Amino acid sequence: MHFAIRFWLFFSLIGLAACSAPPTQDDMDASQAKPFDWQGHRGARGLLPENTVPAFLKALEYPQVKTLELDLAVSQDSQLVVSHEPWMSHHICSHPDGRPVTEAEEDELLIFQMPYDSVRQYDCGSRGNARFPQQQAQPAYKPLLREVVQEAEAFAKQQERALPRYNIEIKLEPDYDGVKAPGPQTFARLLLEEIKTLGIAERATVQSFDVRPLQQLHRMDSSITTALLIDNPNGVAVNLQALGYTPDIYSPYYKMVTANVVKTVHDRGMKIIPWTVNDTTAMKALIELGVDGIITDYPDRIRDVIKR
Repeated sequence: MHFAIRFWLFFSLIGLAACSAPPTQDDMDASQAKPFDWQGHRGARGLLPENTVPAFLKALEYPQVKTLELDLAVSQDSQLVVSHEPWMSHHICSHPDGRPVTEAEEDELLIFQMPYDSVRQYDCGSRGNARFPQQQAQPAYKPLLREVVQEAEAFAKQQERALPRYNIEIKLEPDYDGVKAPGPQTFARLLLEEIKTLGIAERATVQSFDVRPLQQLHRMDSSITTALLIDNPNGVAVNLQALGYTPDIYSPYYKMVTANVVKTVHDRGMKIIPWTVNDTTAMKALIELGVDGIITDYPDRIRDVIKR
């Protein structure tokens, strides 16, 4: 009897130890694992027309997506329009009468030279996108940032999921100033005012390849999270020197990410979130390197990367 009790206690303790052992990354679900920022690029560009309300709501159907990534242009009447290009793209847009926009017409169809009521009349979804054959074509217009946030917040509450973060890119280059977009100070001010009005300042990141609007925003309100987008080989130190301050996030093209880049970024107190990663093998490799998030056109592929 005494031996049987000792035998039982021994295996009970083993069982308890197994139950209390810390879970591995593979064992953890999305709520237990180290916080990781999966971002839906232009909403869910691989699945629905980019930078449209349906695409953003689609991204939020995937519980791992914490952040909606989007781009901004400014209309003639100073409205913040969600659009990757500050013009009507000949790749995806059609005139109000259904005629496809031609490449030659793009310089005439600048959002900064059009009131938003006119911008909204263009269909940038029915033609689909040749680069994304899985994308479901459907009529779609370029929404205002305000509409995207309102619709996303309402959808998140309806689905009883956490309210999303917003990674908002200021689309600006020096030769855009005054022609295709306002100057960096005005652009930054318009966005800062809007995210505060919408009540999302604490859940918003402002990103740009152009250091000028980030510098302006940092001067106006240094509490706003900023991300420096990178597509050059200059290296972390040189790029930060050009920016003039250390942002919260360093966001390079994913093929530029190495173990050394990740360490350098983390050593400088920043997070690293690469763009735009659609291959699941690359996603897994980047996670192994220690990145803090991934921006992807295909939020449906996240399930193939993490154990659910």
